[in-house]
Amino acid sequence: MVPQVIDGLQVKPSCVYVDCTVGEGGHTNAILASCDAVRVLGIDPDAAALQIARDRLESHHDRIVLVQDWYTRITEIASGEGFSPADGVLLDLGVSSLQLNTASRGFSFSKPGPLDMRFDPNGDITAADLVNSTKVDELADIIYKYGEERRSRRIANAIASARPITKTDQLATVIARSVGRTKGRKAIHPATRTFQALRIAVNDELGNVADGLDQAIEILKPGGRLVVISYHSLEDRLVKQAFRAAASDCICSPETPVCACEHKPKVRIVNKRVIKPSQEEVMTNPRSRSAKIRIVERV
Repeated sequence: MVPQVIDGLQVKPSCVYVDCTVGEGGHTNAILASCDAVRVLGIDPDAAALQIARDRLESHHDRIVLVQDWYTRITEIASGEGFSPADGVLLDLGVSSLQLNTASRGFSFSKPGPLDMRFDPNGDITAADLVNSTKVDELADIIYKYGEERRSRRIANAIASARPITKTDQLATVIARSVGRTKGRKAIHPATRTFQALRIAVNDELGNVADGLDQAIEILKPGGRLVVISYHSLEDRLVKQAFRAAASDCICSPETPVCACEHKPKVRIVNKRVIKPSQEEVMTNPRSRSAKIRIVERV
């Protein structure tokens, strides 16, 4: 959804932008190529992805700064690198194609690999730690909360009975045997939601989103835009709620008879409805099918 991102950011010459999830550099490359004298700060915790981005963006080396870190430190990083206030911020949530396609990272069950799932390979907790050490009830809660999996109890019990589980394909098989395969043209693999839940838990993705959104809004110049791409309902709901709160005149509890919060809107919501990929893009890039873009502008 590169054209939608460029349009949403309203990229202008001689402005500065922050790509909070630079990955392999696709969006950053498009931002740099779209206007003269644009500068971009790219942040990502994944060293492997960042090296690919560095190689890919070599021709723009004088206009980019790449930092290996989490976007939850965007305020400090942007200030230290001279990118605050920013004319625009991009936050592309979710797992990258590089991570999914690298079996040794353990994000996908399509290829055998270790149960890892860390965005930052130096992180403390792996998916294997959660699968093999978490109490059954807690594991079921993780699968239900972050994967929206209605069969979470059955899956958690099956996992506990099969411990130790160390490989992605091993876990996928355990889950499939416990719940069976759903039939139908649009059916997803029975392990999909559990893998999503484990990945979110390992990387504290939802906590990071809430923190990162607040900071991204704060570093924007008046008129600057924040573009967020989310890929599942939990992320999109967080983004939608955060944007509504930031754009509201009042954030008091509905039970409060008279406003006492003195809250002032920080942003205006640009698109009332989410922007989704075109049919053509979904055909060329099936992983984009669940993408949703929301945009706000600093006031």
